[in-house]
Amino acid sequence: MRILLATRNPHKAREIREILQFPQLDVLTIPEFPSPLPEVVEDGHTFEENAIKKALTLALASHLWTLADDSGIEVEALGGEPGVASAHYAGEHGNDAANNALLLQKLGPNSNRRARFRCILALSSPHGRCQYVEGQCSGMIAPTPRGQNGFGYDPLFIPDGHTRTFGEMSAGEKNALSHRFRALQAARTKWAALFAQPNPSDWPTGR
Repeated sequence: MRILLATRNPHKAREIREILQFPQLDVLTIPEFPSPLPEVVEDGHTFEENAIKKALTLALASHLWTLADDSGIEVEALGGEPGVASAHYAGEHGNDAANNALLLQKLGPNSNRRARFRCILALSSPHGRCQYVEGQCSGMIAPTPRGQNGFGYDPLFIPDGHTRTFGEMSAGEKNALSHRFRALQAARTKWAALFAQPNPSDWPTGR
């Protein structure tokens, strides 16, 4: 079964491929697709809205099953910020250092450092029918960034039960704990029968 992975982020694509590891799947990313695909404006108010919009838009454009995710970090003391604005929290999309600095500035000396990463994975058929799953990872915000691995808010996030940030962990260690890992595990469970088919045209009847 061939699916399109709705991302241009090479870090995210590598993580998803490393975690999913479903032998029957032939996974393409947007840059690997043979013709141009539309840019999707992520203007939803929730991770679910953004993931579903990306999956549906690109499935209809590519005529392929399309897997899209939207993910980010929610900080309890900031009322859930940055949330869906995680990638452009400081204004410039993908400026990890600026986003981390703004998060620490807003959090300040607050003793409540609780946070969680959330990932919504949406899978759309070529006909535009969509389902989604979710994964979460809870933890704490470190006082300062630590570690050079990963991306995004990884240098600030200490998952529950650990003392190191995601930025200090190897890719394998992080992938065994992360919100994206948990969402992909849910996807493997929920959609295993679908993924095992060579070329399904749509969701099974009744879904």
